Amino acid sequence: MDRNVPAGAARLLDFIRDTEVGTEARAGYDIIFGHNQGKLPKAVTAMTVDEVLAAQGSWSKRFGSSATGGYQFMRATLDGLKSELKLRGSQMMEPNLQDRLGYHLLKRRGYEAFVSGRIDRTEFAKRLAQEWASFPVLVAVQGAHRQLTRGQSYYAGDGLNKALMKPEAIEGLLAEVLELAKADALALPVRPEVEIEILPPATEVAIPAAPAQPASVAVDKPLSPIEQMNKPVKGAIAGTGAMTIGGSIVVLMQSAGWLPAAWESGAPAVALGVFSGWAFTQVGNFLGAYFARDKRFQPSV
Repeated sequence: MDRNVPAGAARLLDFIRDTEVGTEARAGYDIIFGHNQGKLPKAVTAMTVDEVLAAQGSWSKRFGSSATGGYQFMRATLDGLKSELKLRGSQMMEPNLQDRLGYHLLKRRGYEAFVSGRIDRTEFAKRLAQEWASFPVLVAVQGAHRQLTRGQSYYAGDGLNKALMKPEAIEGLLAEVLELAKADALALPVRPEVEIEILPPATEVAIPAAPAQPASVAVDKPLSPIEQMNKPVKGAIAGTGAMTIGGSIVVLMQSAGWLPAAWESGAPAVALGVFSGWAFTQVGNFLGAYFARDKRFQPSV
């Protein structure tokens, strides 16, 4: 049985083959109506779908029916399946293909509606009897040719077909099919043969954060002992330099005649020199601080 056919449908198809051709074995897939397969140039399973369709046209005249294979496909049925399932026609009529075609016939007749509870056993049995003449109806119903009683073939009265099993056997079979269908629905998914390697989660590596850029804060650096000794010396040198500059300015101003006579000597001249030196020192400090803050005047790093 083709592995794509679910268990419930497979059980029903096995029963159909056994009833229609008299065996569930591999040889049943080669049987034609009246067991005339020995008169064919090659076996049905060695023929393509198109070859079987072409040959079936003559089998009706030669053997009385075109019924072919394990499920006794009539020529019109097989041609309809080819069109409906978009078969190329070059596929071989091997057992697996016949199984898939048989399963499609079951679905046509309401298999899925039956196992899901949308139609009851009596209705499904009648639909099966419409597809396979060997199946009996379970209740009195109008058949293809006349009013039927329980247990008759749907095609009774045509002089060719009759039911080959009792209705009680069909009722037991359909109960078994329902149980198998329920087991199919509850079955756990098959574990794949290929193992999938599950990698452990990646270990997170702590990357130390870059130290924050400190704000530009002026911090007094402790002075070394030598720097502490030099500090008053530098102050004295700076003061002397300022006095010298101031005195030079006074001398220049006196030479140019810019100072009053009272300012040219004595205490006023000394005071003016000191003031001039102090003023130049402050201007120098101011300009130095200004250029230190202005980035345009700072050396690039």
